Amino acid sequence: MTLITWSWCFMVFYVGLMLAIGYLASKKVTHADDFATARGSYGPYILALAFAASTASGATFLGTPALAYEWGTASNWGNFLYPIGVYFGILISMRLIATSGNKFGNRSIPEYLGDRYQSEGIRIIVSLLSLVLFFYLAGQLVSGLVMFEIMLGLSSGWALIITTIVLLVYVVMGGAHADIMTDAVQGAMMLVLAVVVVVLVVTGFGIDGGFGGMLDNLDAQDDSLVAPLNPNTPYYHSWWSIVAIVFAHIPLGLLPHLGNKLWALKDSQGQMQFVKLAFVFGLTLGLLGLGGLLARAHLGDALYMDGANPNQALPMLFIELFPTWLAALVGVGVLAAVMSTADGLVVSSAQIISNDLYRRTIVPITKPNLSEEELDNRILLISRVSTVLVLIVCMCMAWFLIDLNIAMIVWIGVGGMMAAFAGPLVMGALWQGVTRQGAYAGLLSGFLTFTILYTQLIDPAWFAPGTLHNVVTWLHGEGPNPVSCAAMGELVSVLFTVAVSKMTQPLPQTHLDEMFARA
Repeated sequence: MTLITWSWCFMVFYVGLMLAIGYLASKKVTHADDFATARGSYGPYILALAFAASTASGATFLGTPALAYEWGTASNWGNFLYPIGVYFGILISMRLIATSGNKFGNRSIPEYLGDRYQSEGIRIIVSLLSLVLFFYLAGQLVSGLVMFEIMLGLSSGWALIITTIVLLVYVVMGGAHADIMTDAVQGAMMLVLAVVVVVLVVTGFGIDGGFGGMLDNLDAQDDSLVAPLNPNTPYYHSWWSIVAIVFAHIPLGLLPHLGNKLWALKDSQGQMQFVKLAFVFGLTLGLLGLGGLLARAHLGDALYMDGANPNQALPMLFIELFPTWLAALVGVGVLAAVMSTADGLVVSSAQIISNDLYRRTIVPITKPNLSEEELDNRILLISRVSTVLVLIVCMCMAWFLIDLNIAMIVWIGVGGMMAAFAGPLVMGALWQGVTRQGAYAGLLSGFLTFTILYTQLIDPAWFAPGTLHNVVTWLHGEGPNPVSCAAMGELVSVLFTVAVSKMTQPLPQTHLDEMFARA
């Protein structure tokens, strides 16, 4: 059978499995909180698989191999360093967020921050900022589109529609339960694929001379492909750009689509086991980027030709190396990575609309006398309707972003959010002294810093030659690197959070004692 025939066979099985899990998950949803958080429902093993799968998105399976294909060994600093940043952030913040979030019945990270700082304004601002994650979701849909195009032979339009519909059906049915249950299954599939990729790269599979032969091949194509830094790209051109990878990723695990999974853990006793497992799984999945090196050695510069794209590096490598049926099966594994992040993003984005904006903002003003049962039914309905609307909007965004590197599309969505969260969320978990005004300052300064740097709004030509001109020139040069911009935004967010908190009225001590109790 051909690749397309095998792919259709595996795809029907995969879609059927996801829909079946979505149906089972729907049986667990009895009220809006179940749909939003699946609170206290899962142990550390299942949740660690789900969390790692959600963290390792389509960007990990397609975007990071594409970066390795284009820029060589320098890109793989990120594969090792980003899990360190992510799980360090979770480690320092998890106990407070999980404990107090459950205590206050929070259903989303914006709602948690609003209660942490006793501020409706902060909750609304974070909710609106969280909508930037639509870019993240659009990046996942582009990833699914790439896979359906290659494996099923579909046009771009049909590939995008099918990706969206599959995701839509099972998330609408089961919400957070469907998200976690499908992600755990998909996470296991992805881990197997990651181990296969690592073995292929370490052995230099299909290349004379093995691993050393692969490096010689890359060196012959372009010596910058085997250098520790690559001066041809702002992503990996300096040691700052490498260090920035760790700092930039610290708040990643606390973004709305990931942070809400902390409340699904059955009990606090399993928190450390969850973090350890999630770190090991996440590090293994991060090594998938190595596959781009082997793809460049096998395919040369073929993916720069018309009709090709470096985002296709990993699937094209498997098509090159393996029997048709196995290459098709691997394609399903890559699609699992796409769906495992996209479903969490859909659930969290829907909660921004149904919970943070409707339940906590609109209802107290327009319908303050609604009964708890009627309110819960309305929220559950709005959650499902919001899921449909979010996916339609992101599908349209994905269509216009098809030609961008998937990893960079994702960073447009997460960079500003992580820069904004560093002060109020991460620093706020470490230090009781963060005030409401300090949280506002951290949110806005971090987000604005990322936006200004990434869009290169400050022009070096405005300044006369000298120290200031040199600094602005360097900052302008970092603009195309969203990871660097996010790291600088996070540093600004933390500095403003601390400085303003030192100068403003602290929150009531009774509230802080309740918030930080046993955290």
